Amino acid sequence: MAASMEPGYLLSGRYRIDVLIGRGSQSGVYRAFDELLQRDVAVKLFRDDPGNVDHTRRQGEEVRILAGMSHHALVTLLDAGADLSDPRHRRTYLVMELVRGPDLRQRTAQGPISAAHLALIGHDLADGLAYIHHHGIVHRDVKPANILLVDYNIDDRRPRAKLSDFGVAMILGEGRQSGPAESSGTPQYLSPEQAASEPVGPASDVYSLGLVLLEGLTGKPAYPGAPIASAMARLLRDPHIPEGVAPKWAALLTSMLSREPSARPAAREVSLALRQEVISAAGRRRSRRTPAAADAPPSDVSASDVSASDVSASDGRANEEARMLAVERYRILDTPPDGTFDRIVGLAARMFSVPVAIVSVVDRDRIWFKAHHGTDVGEIGRDPGLCASAILQDEAWVVPDALTDPRTLANPLVAGEFGLQFYAGVPLRTPDGYNLGTFCILDREPREFTAEDIRTLEDLAAIVMNDLELRLQSRSALAAGR
Repeated sequence: MAASMEPGYLLSGRYRIDVLIGRGSQSGVYRAFDELLQRDVAVKLFRDDPGNVDHTRRQGEEVRILAGMSHHALVTLLDAGADLSDPRHRRTYLVMELVRGPDLRQRTAQGPISAAHLALIGHDLADGLAYIHHHGIVHRDVKPANILLVDYNIDDRRPRAKLSDFGVAMILGEGRQSGPAESSGTPQYLSPEQAASEPVGPASDVYSLGLVLLEGLTGKPAYPGAPIASAMARLLRDPHIPEGVAPKWAALLTSMLSREPSARPAAREVSLALRQEVISAAGRRRSRRTPAAADAPPSDVSASDVSASDVSASDGRANEEARMLAVERYRILDTPPDGTFDRIVGLAARMFSVPVAIVSVVDRDRIWFKAHHGTDVGEIGRDPGLCASAILQDEAWVVPDALTDPRTLANPLVAGEFGLQFYAGVPLRTPDGYNLGTFCILDREPREFTAEDIRTLEDLAAIVMNDLELRLQSRSALAAGR
């Protein structure tokens, strides 16, 4: 029978049912009140179909998947159970956090979403997908209706997204594959392999997320129409990305929407690319403001866009100010060439057989090279610099093939005359946790970079930081002795 409960029903003696807030083919979702903990919750009631073994299996899988997940971009499972008070109807249910706010389908119905907002939403979702993929889960139904936008009713206007409904999710490595006998996903957002009833993996979720992001930018689904026609269309043609889409977005979406699963970036790479876009976009907006108009948004950016990006970047700006204080503490910027560091970068170039090796320091608006082998350039602007991205990481930042990596496709060092194809950088981290810059190597050819290579590069960076620490301590000792 269809999943249903009347308002006021007390489920399992604890959850007071309020109103139906969503319905699918296999379940209904209700707003409810937890009488024990005195809080609002969402209750997902499954359809009562005891003879359907596949349906029962899916219920169990959804409970098992959600019970093992804990991530800010996923809806949290609070409880699960079965109400047996009516012997005629078994009520099997999940209790989840109640997310206040619209879903992305409702939001996109209002028109295109600004690139700034969409990058924030996409970053959350890609981060959540990377988390579940790491745990061997494929969602298989990433679509706007399953993406909830959280409204915390506070001044923070930053849109925060949560992925919901793991009803058709699949646990990898359990001997099952998605095939003709097992429908999964929604036709407009299927990956090509889903549409062709072929085995699916994490790349399928990345493709579906690409369709969601493209629809967010354009306000239109990439494959509209009747279910069968929509599903088959992606096997015949790639989705159209309008010319007005910014180059970095176009490059990222093109890679996510490749018909070949192996050519798509991993969800983690998508998350990093969108995080970099969020930071770059916030920087561009700040740079377009004049001092006299600092309190007003620029003419081509809505007030809501500025509020969202500026509020979300407030912690980042505070961290950046603290990082710059650390840079100033070491007194390294604009110092003369140093034989010690020059020898270290030369050694790195020989060890890794690369043409370029650099010790960089990331300043407010530039990347300054303390030592550089294989290039006469002494500094570059911060915006196109890969080192500016590397200092945001807590570990090595490696781009094996920049021509296929969504984080770097539109970077001028890659697309321009320099022809960068490989980059590996590790942060120069102070003892108190601030990244001054990077020790990086570059090549004009793609290459593999092993875990052993990363450790070697980290050792070279540690030598640089040890030298900087000794110089800082010497200056402090001299100052104390005066």
